[in-house]
Amino acid sequence: MDYQLLIAIVLGIGTLLYLIIGLRLPAFLALLIASIVTALTSGMAPQIIPDAIKNGMGSTLGFIATIVGLGAMFGGILEHSGGALTLANYLVKKTGEKKAPFAMLVAGFLIAIPIFFDVGIIIMAPIINALYRKTGKSTIYFALPLLAGLAVSHAFIPPTPGPLAIAEILNVKLGYLILIGIVIGFPTAYITGIYYGKWLGDRLYKEATNLAQSSSEAYEAKINQVMPIMLLPLVLIVINSLLTTNAISTTNEYMDGVLILITHPFSALLIANLAAWYVLGRGNNFTTAQLTSITNKALYPAGLIILVTGAGGVFKQILTDTGAGKMIAESLQSWDLSIILFAFIAATFIRVIQGSATVAMITGAGLVAPVLGSYDLTDVQLACIAIAISSGATMASHVNDSGFWLIKEYLGLTEKEGLKTWTVASSIIGVIGFSLSCLLFYTL
Repeated sequence: MDYQLLIAIVLGIGTLLYLIIGLRLPAFLALLIASIVTALTSGMAPQIIPDAIKNGMGSTLGFIATIVGLGAMFGGILEHSGGALTLANYLVKKTGEKKAPFAMLVAGFLIAIPIFFDVGIIIMAPIINALYRKTGKSTIYFALPLLAGLAVSHAFIPPTPGPLAIAEILNVKLGYLILIGIVIGFPTAYITGIYYGKWLGDRLYKEATNLAQSSSEAYEAKINQVMPIMLLPLVLIVINSLLTTNAISTTNEYMDGVLILITHPFSALLIANLAAWYVLGRGNNFTTAQLTSITNKALYPAGLIILVTGAGGVFKQILTDTGAGKMIAESLQSWDLSIILFAFIAATFIRVIQGSATVAMITGAGLVAPVLGSYDLTDVQLACIAIAISSGATMASHVNDSGFWLIKEYLGLTEKEGLKTWTVASSIIGVIGFSLSCLLFYTL
């Protein structure tokens, strides 16, 4: 074992955690500084470090920047047009009060695909309150299924930024990740949200809060408009993966090329944006100026995510160029440690220590990516490793996670109740998600 490389990795991760936790620097700066520290400590020539940074940033963002930007704009229109509320109300109406927790789970699962996790909580909180007033049951019955659905889609299913970043860093085909994410994610959300939600709801009675009241300015879209537009980009991206792997094809090579162009993630989200703009936006009497303002504001958080993801690509590039990734691979093989277990442990460690699921996903993927060349993995196995990283990055949300405090406030929980509610639930999601990813990894 090359101990200089080992020291470099440990020092790099330690620097990252200290900068984020101790000095509270933005993750973008912390990842870049940690990458430079890793490079210098490993013995990389100082004059070639800038090129490594440029290569890592450029190779990662060439794909990510476009997808995250289009995804954020799409989610912004869906949010402000009332599409998310419409979907939730429709599902609750169709399933009835007895199955309202299941309706909330499905709503959260679908809504979090185009909309950020915290935005989903804010949008859906009034429905939790309405169900409380209608049934008299603890808000926990309805909140945990919703949160489980939101968290699983946010962590497991592209084009949300976290799994998208993992897919790009690990070179996982998005269509496969979407399919595996759904196959693993839905039962994970169901077990966590429905079973743990009922168990905890019977023991922790919480009333509705004033923080989560309905907005008088809420718009109401039509469900037959919302559902097709939400599912459109996912279906197109899955078809693209099937086309590019020759799982399906036409008899005409040129026609195959046209279909690949139309179903590429770039095109899929571009088409979804146009549909959302004209059907949910202009169709609900939004002016062009209003829609422009909505999409511009949606790009603000997307910019930060893009930069953090690019910095994660830099970290991966440094590990590759210094040979640290190769050393990790050799160590895993000599210790007989599974690559999927390493992926889960690495992401869990980063998540628990510094709090951000996105940083944990990106850093975990950066540690795993240089190792993959030593393994002969199928597309499905790569997707399972991506889910294992996402599962680790979802584990044990607690007081250093901004999402924990948002949930606490919107549900009116004490710190102890927050730990009992969301910290436990997020850990259940992580463990079940990892277990199912292992099952598929070793059987398919």
